[in-house]
Amino acid sequence: MNTKYLYWGSTGLVALLALASGTMYFVAEAPADSFARLGFPDYFRIQLGIAKLVGGTALLVPLPRWLKEWTYAGFTIDFGSATIAHLAVGDPLSDVVTPVAALVVLLTSYVSYHRYYLTDAEDEPASA
Repeated sequence: MNTKYLYWGSTGLVALLALASGTMYFVAEAPADSFARLGFPDYFRIQLGIAKLVGGTALLVPLPRWLKEWTYAGFTIDFGSATIAHLAVGDPLSDVVTPVAALVVLLTSYVSYHRYYLTDAEDEPASA
């Protein structure tokens, strides 16, 4: 598969997931109930919603490399923590699949980002 299509397809999916869930954190009751059931305070839902909206946008627009890296790191922490939180409270496997799948798609986006945008010369350490 062409790296360009793989990158934009996987990145688009992650961005759509982030933007949709970030929006839902503000407009729907189900996420608020879920956060409470997981033991998180309500303000965390607001903070995470803002972060997802910013991060989803950051994946789609041209930004410096370091900012893209931080965006990927943030989503890795988010999806990994969501997986752990659902496992910790004994949620059914169906609730754990979504953050794990998001993590797999995020990893695909990250790897294809490096293959599509970054050259080998940029990844090599500077000579002394």
